[in-house]
Amino acid sequence: MPRITLQQPCRMTPTEARSVIDQIAARMREKFGMACEWHGDSLRFTRPGVKGDIAIGAREILVNAELGLMLSPMKGMIEQEIRRKLDEHFA
Repeated sequence: MPRITLQQPCRMTPTEARSVIDQIAARMREKFGMACEWHGDSLRFTRPGVKGDIAIGAREILVNAELGLMLSPMKGMIEQEIRRKLDEHFA
C-alpha cells in the first residue's frame, strides 16, 4: 500500500497546533467523511481507503497516511494537497 510521510516545521505551541489540527480534522470529517480521534499528541484518521495520523512533534507536524488500492493512482495529487495545507496552516 502506498504511504505518504510528510514533515512540516512548526513554531506554534502544542496547544495552538492542536487547535489548528482540530480545525483541519473538522474539515476532513465534513469533506471526506473521515473518523478522527486524538491519542495523546497524535490525531488518528480513517475512512475506507485511507488511514493515518497527524502528530505534533517538538518543533514539527508529522503526517503519515496509508492509501488503499483505489486511491493509489491519486497518491501524488493527495500528497500535494496535504503539503499545500501544511504550508497554509503551519509555515
